[in-house]
Amino acid sequence: MKLSTDTSRLRWRRARGTAGRDGGGRRSALATALALPLTLAVIPVAAALAADPAERLKPDPDNWPVFRGDLSLRGVAAGTLPATPTLEWTFDAGSDIEGTAAIADDRVFVGTFAGDFVAIGLQTGKELWRFNVGDAAVQSSPGVYGDKVFFGDEFGVFHALDVATGKEVWKFETRAEILSSPTFHRDLVIIGSYDQFLYALRRDSGELVWKVETEGYIHATPAIVGDTVTVSGCDGFLWLIGLADGEVRAKIDLGGQSGASPAVVGDLAYVGTYENEVLAIDTAAKKVLWRYEHPSRKFPYYASAAVTDNAVVIGGRDKILRALDRDDGSTLWEWNSGSRIDSSVVVVGERGFVGTKNGEVVAVRLSDGEIVWRYDTGSAIVSSPALAKGRLVIGSLDGVVYSFK
Repeated sequence: MKLSTDTSRLRWRRARGTAGRDGGGRRSALATALALPLTLAVIPVAAALAADPAERLKPDPDNWPVFRGDLSLRGVAAGTLPATPTLEWTFDAGSDIEGTAAIADDRVFVGTFAGDFVAIGLQTGKELWRFNVGDAAVQSSPGVYGDKVFFGDEFGVFHALDVATGKEVWKFETRAEILSSPTFHRDLVIIGSYDQFLYALRRDSGELVWKVETEGYIHATPAIVGDTVTVSGCDGFLWLIGLADGEVRAKIDLGGQSGASPAVVGDLAYVGTYENEVLAIDTAAKKVLWRYEHPSRKFPYYASAAVTDNAVVIGGRDKILRALDRDDGSTLWEWNSGSRIDSSVVVVGERGFVGTKNGEVVAVRLSDGEIVWRYDTGSAIVSSPALAKGRLVIGSLDGVVYSFK
């Protein structure tokens, strides 16, 4: 069974029609067969968390350890890139890449549709090790913390591997596929699943600490600010959950299903929906501040937003990359890519970098949306850029990882 991106259905996985896949779309029979109740449940399992706020990840010019670069998912890089990046190396991973790479300690980590999870040397572009999960695609973007790298697979298994060797340290099984990406707080790793639960696990052992049942699939990556985890869902709500005990603090009606991850700045969260809108939400007041919808192009948002001091920059399936005013959601500029944009833009200084379904990686000037650099890979791109040590790394649907410097 394939998961449709039709806006009329609570399905978020894109149809698999690209080359290099096995059989036309693998999916766990267990995940397909689940009939999940749409009820709220919070299940605390373990003792209080160890207090060590210094462990929280922060933006780092030398590493890109989680999806969107840091725990707030703001999509703003701490590093720099040259005015005209050049191709440094390519690496053929052997199968389609949808997830965004993680970069830590001179290693690039990425998963493929063939079930391979690969570590690549950031400086060399050479394979360091490869771990295969079996007949399950790896679309979840990985997260790296300390000596472990974490990711989920299509059959609902969440893996923790040793970053140096690729040896599996532990695994945890959910009841449906995992496309959400991991994030971290103190001694916890947080992950969402299509079984409708958000899980908090001990990072060193995989022990369940708490889990919260939402009212739909969790496709998005959770954002963490302070002691709260914020996640948007296919149930059409933005959830605010306490990290200490998994207690639901609020759920805010988005007015539409969301597969995009929220970018959180202080009390404000920004997210696109499958109802063709981009929203700004005040999480303290628990209300929507503004909604943007294009006057004529009614297409959903799959990509996550990047948030600067004055703008929200996001691409849509209407083929447009746009910058919206943070105060009121008015349009600052638009650029039509000619193909849909599922890649999430990353801001690097005064430019935004993003991939497109027509195979281009482009840089736009944030002041006016003008294209200032582009590279044609020849294959569709839905993954997002990762940036570390002056390099931009991105994967494509033909299985090639590109590094620009």
